Parts: sequence; C-alpha cells; structure tokens
Amino acid sequence: MSQKICLLIKQLLHGESNPVEKFSIYKKDTDLTDLSNIGFMGTNIISGSATAIVLATSNHTYFGNMAKSLYTVNEKNSFEKGIDKISNLLIRLMAIMIPVILLINLITKEDILSSLIFAITIAVGLTPEMLPVITASTLAKGAVDMSKKKTIVKRLSSIQTFGQMNILCTDKTGTLTEDEIVLEKYMDIFGNESSRILKHAFLNSYFQTGLKNLIDVAIISRAEKEKLNILKEKYIREDEIPFDFSRRRMSVVLKDENGKRQLITKGAVDEIIEICSFIDINGTAVPITEELRNTAHKVYETNNAEGLRVLAVAQKNEIHGVESFGIQDETDMVLIGFVGFLDPPKKSAKQAISNLKKYGVDVVVLTGDSEGVALNVCKKVGITVSNRLTGKEIEELTDDELKEKVSQCHLFSKLSPFQKQRIVRIYQEIGNTVGYMGDGINDSPPMKQADVGISVDTAVDIAKETADIILLEKDLNVLEEGVINGRKTFTNILKYIKMATSGNFGNMISIIIASVFFSFLPLLPIHILIQNLLNDFAQIGMPFDAVDDEYIKKPKTWDTDEIKQFMFRFGLISTILDICCFLILWLVFKFNTIDTAVFFQTGWFAFGIISQTFIIHLIRTDKTPFIKSKSSSPLLISTIMVTVITLIIVFTNISVIFDLSKLPYTFFVWIIILLCIYSSFIQIYKKMYLKKNKNWL
Repeated sequence: MSQKICLLIKQLLHGESNPVEKFSIYKKDTDLTDLSNIGFMGTNIISGSATAIVLATSNHTYFGNMAKSLYTVNEKNSFEKGIDKISNLLIRLMAIMIPVILLINLITKEDILSSLIFAITIAVGLTPEMLPVITASTLAKGAVDMSKKKTIVKRLSSIQTFGQMNILCTDKTGTLTEDEIVLEKYMDIFGNESSRILKHAFLNSYFQTGLKNLIDVAIISRAEKEKLNILKEKYIREDEIPFDFSRRRMSVVLKDENGKRQLITKGAVDEIIEICSFIDINGTAVPITEELRNTAHKVYETNNAEGLRVLAVAQKNEIHGVESFGIQDETDMVLIGFVGFLDPPKKSAKQAISNLKKYGVDVVVLTGDSEGVALNVCKKVGITVSNRLTGKEIEELTDDELKEKVSQCHLFSKLSPFQKQRIVRIYQEIGNTVGYMGDGINDSPPMKQADVGISVDTAVDIAKETADIILLEKDLNVLEEGVINGRKTFTNILKYIKMATSGNFGNMISIIIASVFFSFLPLLPIHILIQNLLNDFAQIGMPFDAVDDEYIKKPKTWDTDEIKQFMFRFGLISTILDICCFLILWLVFKFNTIDTAVFFQTGWFAFGIISQTFIIHLIRTDKTPFIKSKSSSPLLISTIMVTVITLIIVFTNISVIFDLSKLPYTFFVWIIILLCIYSSFIQIYKKMYLKKNKNWL
C-alpha cells in the first residue's frame, strides 16, 4: 500500500468498533489481523486511498475461510451423544437377554411358536419406546418455558446442553458492556478531574462540521449531563482544521461574545503533546519540561492500561489577526489535559456472573479487544484476571501447553476468530461442556464449535444462523434462567431413563426366573403389551414434574456407568419384589397349576403395573416422596389414573376382555403390603446408595 487508508478491520475480525489505520509499513512478529499493511475482504474503507495488490480472493481470504468453516456438518451435542449411549446400552441388554428368555422357554415349554411370540413381545414390551416421547415433550416444554423468558430455542436438544454447560465463553462488547462509548474521565495532566477539560473537549466536538463519531457523541452527551451545553450559545465557529490520519487530531477556531478567539485541538496523545510548548497547571500556562512531559505520559499510560481510550485536549489564545487557519497554526499550544473513554460494564453483569458461578458456570471472556480494555471490564464485573493470555501468546503454545493454562485462565484478549474457536475446542477436550455467546461475524466459528451457541436477535445474520439459542435481550441474567431451565429438563429426562432402565432390567430377570420355574408363561403377549401401554401413560406427566432445588445447583453430565450401576441395583430390588409376588400368588392363593395360570398372570399383571407406577414417585427424588418432595399435579394425576384403571381391570369382569380373570379382593391387601415393603427397601437403599454416589439423579 503506497498511502495510508482507514479500514473497519476490527469490527469484523476483532470486534473493535473504531476505524483502524493502515500503512504501507510491514512489522514483523505481528498477528495476521493486526498487520498494518493488510486490508481484509469484508471490511469497509472509511477514508483515504491506496494502491493495493490482491493477495487472495473468495474462500482463500481470511474472511472467506472463516465463512467456509461454518458450513460443516453439525456434530451431535452432548445431549444427543448421551441419548445414543443409553440407547446402545438398552439394545445390548436386550440383545443378550431376549435370546436367553427364548432359549429357556423353548426348553421348559417345548412350544416353539408360543415361545418365539413371547420373546418377540418381551422385546417390544421392554423397549423404552417412551424415551423419544418423554425426551421430545420435555424439551418442548423447556422451549416454551424459555420463550416466556425472552429466549428462542432453535435446536431443542440444546436446552439440556444449556443446563449441562459449566463453561460460558463470551465476547466482551455488548454482553458484559453496554456496547457504547462513554466519556469516563476528564482530567488534568496529574490525573485530577477538571471540568475545564470537558468544556474545551465539548467545544471542539460540538463545533466541528465533519461527521461526529462515537467519541464526539460521548463528549457532547456527557457535557449535556453536566449542563455545559449552554456554552454553545456563547461561541461561534470561525474556522476549523479537519481531522486527517497523518496528524491524528482536529482543531476548531472559536470566538466568544467578547470577541476573544481561541484554537482548540483534540486528538491522539503523542501527536497533541508534540505540538504543545506549555502545560496548563491550575489555569496557568507554564513552559513544558521533561519532568512535566513524563508526568503527563504516566497519567496517559496508567489510564490506557486500565482500558480507557485516552485523547489529549489543547488550546491556544494568541491567534489575533489571523484570517485563515491551517496546520501551521497548531504550534506552541497549551496542553490542558485528557479525556478517557470506556465501553462501560452493564449494571447487571456483575450480579449475573455471580449468579452463574453459584450454579457452577464459569464465565470466560474471549475478546478481540486489547488486554487493557478487557482487563478493566473484567475487574469491574468480578471475573478473575490473575491469569490471562493474548492471541500472540496462544499462537506460540501447543495444544497440550494450552490445556494446562486454560483451566486457570478467565481472560483471553486480542484474539482472532480461529483462536477463539481453538480455545473453545481445548475446553471441550479437557472434559467441559462449553457455551459460547456472541453476536458478530468473528464470533461465528467459536459459536459453531461450542456445545451450545448463544446469540441475540440484534446479532449479524451469520451469528444468528449459527446459534442454537437466541436471546431477545442481550443480558446474562437471561442466561441464568436458561441454565436453570436446562437442568430441570435434563433432570426430568434422567428420571425417566433411570426408571425405565432399572424397571426393564428387573422385569427381564423376573421373566427369566419365572420361565425357569413355571410350566406356563408368566404373562401372555397381550398382557405385556397392555401393561406396557398403561405404564407409558403413567409416565406422560414426567416432563411437567417438579425438580428439587439441589438438582439444579450444579451442571449435570451423562454418566453411562452410573446409570448402568443404578439399573442393575434397583432392577434387582424390583426383581426381589416380583419374586415375593410370585410366592404370594403361588403359595397363598394356590395359583400354581396350568388351570389357574390365568389368575397368576392377572396377579402379576396388576402388581407389575402398580409397582412400576408407584416407583416413579420413589425414583424422582432422593427425599421422602409425597412428604419432603412432592411431584407435580400432571404426574400425580397420570399415575393415579393408571392405578385406578388397573384395579378396575383386575377386580371386575372387564378382565376377561384382556384374557385375564377377576382376582379376589384380598389380593389388593397383598399389593399394599408389597408396595410398603418396596418403598421401605428403596428408601433404605437410597441412603446406602448416596454414601457411595454423590448424586441420586
């Protein structure tokens, strides 16, 4: 590039809102997006001109390569992977045990056709076909609930991932900050607040005729709050020296109502100090010395390190007799002081981050802004910044080295989009469930990489297209509601899975035992299908069930080994109660012959449905059911209805319709006794289970 131009480079690739100057000078050891002699596809030229060489086009550009990376096949998120693991577990279980059941019945019953039909029916009956129904309805309910919290769910499975999230990576601008430039400080060269600096900065910004940028708007807005805008009635503009990128400053010439003329200049600190021969100290212009110059620089550097964008303000009164003004008049000026600007943190950000921490979600800032700016914001919102990394430092680290550092790091600054994506991937590889919240083009790659991508309705189109969840308010407090909702959704799904897997395993063992010892089938195929249908109906209220507070305090992940352990242990308890039921039917009621087989089948049919319905309330909480933890009304109603329907079927003549027989009413007493024993076993074992396992659900 032969001349300087200004491009909006950072707005797309680093997220900075201010124009970035470009020069023909090449600097070594500079990040790609920070190269001063490179213009990027997808950016806008604000002013200036240059002769340039095209180095890459289309997908070969940085911008195009970033866009291409978004159009990859979506990998399954943690929820979908978890469901796959559970499904595979159940399929393997049935693949092993169904042939065993078939073989045993072939040996003991010597009826190939009936044994085959029975085995197939068992396979159908023990398949948790309600899993997709419960999962879909639970997620749909979660989406409806989140919509009431001004959150749109694009991908249903992301609701559970939202609750599982333990790392939230977020951009700084607009998420933690107000996404607007605010005049934070106006101070003299010693760092003391002085309204005199604000006055001169206001006059410079107000009377310039060029396009007022965000900095000018911030100065004018602050002056209006301080009631300095009345000054505009006391001055008239006589001339101005426009801004250009070689001087990096602009000046206006004003005349007050007494005829006094004044030249006021505002611009980059080094360029302003360079044209100053004096420094204002308490209203008196004193010659500038090396000591005063160093003092001024120290104030500038201190505030810059704290994240403020600092500009200098100077003025000159001795300009009488001059009719036209130019750059040559910007000499021998008096340095008045500095104005510092900041994109201020949102008032709600600190509390929201604190709340997320209570729920086990660690907030990490990934920003393209400079470290100083990000550091200031993070300190104000309560994010730990003792360990931090820049994009340049990250480039020098291998993945293994980066894995060691990210767990203790909460601030990453000066990042390119692909560096953000890499950090998200590293967090995932060390076992975290990662959410990413952003709204710019530069946020799309990390959002795509994350387990759950979060954007806002004011985001650019590509960010909204990439996101799984869209917030109608750019506020971290909305995320807190989403996290809670996601954990409730996951907990209710987990309740069903643990109940279904343990119940199905217990039933298989019971059927194997019954097939070995009885000369007749313990249940007919029609009984199994009806039993399965009624059990499914009892579980319909599960998506609407209440969730105990302790289950939403920490992120939850799929633990197939823990589910398998739960399945075996509680499945065996179910089998023990089934055996007790067999003994009562066989010994107490004497249903132990081929002629009385239908009564045996009816008895186990009734106990199987009622116990499976009753166990829902025992498994849904680690507390005492109905007393310390109450289920929701829909779940209570669905379980009561199924119990009543079952009792009507087995204790009335309706039973014959289903190839059953009416049972004696005394069996109802035994059902109550068995349920009391069942609940006692479960409650005792809960305490034993929780001693070895941290979580019940």
